[in-house]
Amino acid sequence: MNEHWRPIRSFVLRTGRETPGQARARARLAERFAIPWPEAPLPTDYWDGCFTERGPMTLEIGFGMGGSLAAMAAAEPERRFLGVEVHTPGVGALMAALEEQGLTNVRVLEGDVVPALERLFQPSSLDRVQIFFPDPWPKKRHHKRRLIQPPFLERLAALVRPGGHLWLATDWAPYAEAMGEALAEVPAWKALPTAPPRPETRFERRGLRKGHAVVDLFLERLP
Repeated sequence: MNEHWRPIRSFVLRTGRETPGQARARARLAERFAIPWPEAPLPTDYWDGCFTERGPMTLEIGFGMGGSLAAMAAAEPERRFLGVEVHTPGVGALMAALEEQGLTNVRVLEGDVVPALERLFQPSSLDRVQIFFPDPWPKKRHHKRRLIQPPFLERLAALVRPGGHLWLATDWAPYAEAMGEALAEVPAWKALPTAPPRPETRFERRGLRKGHAVVDLFLERLP
């Protein structure tokens, strides 16, 4: 972990919009899909105990309402996913979708994953990290709150195996440029020419309706 990393809240916490159905799903399905907040580093075999699947491990930070994550999990049923989200309505919505679609390869953590990264994962244990449409913090005085910055990218590089991937997406052009500048400062990541296809997120569709151009950055973890 970079000694200069300072935890700054990189998201706007929106509350009060959870529907009764989302609340019921979250309460009823927590035992099946949720993992407890890690107060200490998890043992090396923790994830093998969570999943019957034995495929590569993906972390998604900020899955929104969870529709795209559920679609990705359905398309790659052997891949294991941990989805992390701070907004309670999305947690309930994803759990309901997982039950409805009969998906078993996703686990859910509610909260800000940034302080807990090294407690959740051993070095080089992740195959992919995906962060789609993080809060862009468009005002200049708020740029320090952006999640994608060199110290954070260094932390992710320590957790992703050589040959693994980091997948970023944004519909805010200045943030896309800032992401590229931050990545240029972390030599562990190599930009690949194209990203794989992925499902559209709910936030992405809203940006497209506003005429925003979506930028995907797909990177490989170098040895």
